[in-house]
Amino acid sequence: MKKIIEGFDIYTNEHSSRIVNIDITNEVLNKLIFQFNKFDITALEYKPFTRFSVSKSLDDLSKNELSKFLNQILNNRDYGCFIIKPKKISLKIDKIFLVKLSTAIAHLIGLPNHDAMAGKYYARFHVKHEDKSDSYLRKAYKNMDLHTDGTYVKEKTDWLLMSKLEERNAEGGETAMLHLDDWEHCSELFNDPIAKENFIWGSPKSKNISYKVEHPVFSADKEGRAQISYIDQFPEPKNMKQGVFLQKLSDCLEESEKKIITKLPVGSSIVANNYFWLHGRKPFKENRHLSRELLRIRGTFFEE
Repeated sequence: MKKIIEGFDIYTNEHSSRIVNIDITNEVLNKLIFQFNKFDITALEYKPFTRFSVSKSLDDLSKNELSKFLNQILNNRDYGCFIIKPKKISLKIDKIFLVKLSTAIAHLIGLPNHDAMAGKYYARFHVKHEDKSDSYLRKAYKNMDLHTDGTYVKEKTDWLLMSKLEERNAEGGETAMLHLDDWEHCSELFNDPIAKENFIWGSPKSKNISYKVEHPVFSADKEGRAQISYIDQFPEPKNMKQGVFLQKLSDCLEESEKKIITKLPVGSSIVANNYFWLHGRKPFKENRHLSRELLRIRGTFFEE
C-alpha cells in the first residue's frame, strides 16, 4: 500500500505484503517529545480529552495525513495491519514516551475500550521467567495459539494495538500472525454449520469480567467474507459437536503454513483489524532473567 507522508518512511513488511511498515523519522520524534511533555500519564488516564490532544499532536506533524492512512490500511481487507515505530531509538524514547505514542496512534483510529484487566483504557503487563497467572498471556514458555481479542466481552473489538515497551534477555517469543484470506482451511470451516452456532465464552478471574457471552466463531462482513472471533482458552462447548469443531479449528490454525512469524523491536506497535487477522506468540527460550513488557489497547472504529 503506497503512500508518501513527509516525516514518515512507509514500506512493505519483509514478511508479508499485507503488512505496512511505518517508521517515524527523528525530526518528527523530536517534535513529538517536546509536545508530549505537556501531558503526564496520570492526566491521560484521568482525563480522556487529553488523549485526543496527544493524538492531534501526532497527526498535525503529518499534515493530518497519518490518521487517514492508518484507517485506510485497517479497513482494507487486502491489508488490515501495520507496524509503526520510531526509526531510531534514543534515550529520550523511554517507556513513558511509548505509552503516549501508543495512546496517540490508538486515538487516530477510534475509541479504546475499557480494559477490565487493568481498569483503564490500556493494559501493561510483563512476561517473565516465573508465572502464576491463569491464562497463556504471561506464560513465556508456552505457545500462545492464534486468536482474536475481545471474544469474552460485550463490547465490539474492531482493532487491536500491541506495543513492545521493554525487552531483556529474550530469545524466541516471536509474534505470529495469520490473515483469514491466506488460511488454507478458512472456507471449509467458515462454511461448517457449527461455525454459525452460538458458543459460550467465559474468562479466567484475572480478566475481571463477571459475565459470559454467546456468539458464533464465524460471521460474515457486508460482502459475505469470513470474519472470526475466537480464542482457544475461553470457549465452553455445549456438546460433542462443538467440542470437536473447536479442536479441528485449533489444529488447522496452528498447522497453517501461511502464518507470518516476525520479531518486533522495542518501541514498535503492531495494529491489526481484529475481524480478519489472528495473532499469537511463539515460546521463549528459557532464561531466568527474561523480561518483556507489553502495552495493549483495543477498541472500536470511529462512527462515520
